[in-house]
Amino acid sequence: MPFRLGVPELLIILVIIVLLFGVGRVSKISGEIGNAIRSFRKGINDKDEEKKETDGTKES
Repeated sequence: MPFRLGVPELLIILVIIVLLFGVGRVSKISGEIGNAIRSFRKGINDKDEEKKETDGTKES
């Protein structure tokens, strides 16, 4: 693999990102990413439930 990143490399990247954008902006971006992931998972689960309802099968 050409990109082997360990903990020290990831910490250096994190420090650079914080220096570039600032702590407030990084926390805001991470919160938005978390909301997007939550919404994506909910959409997948809703679609699975909808599919089960149309198939006539229900999971207990």
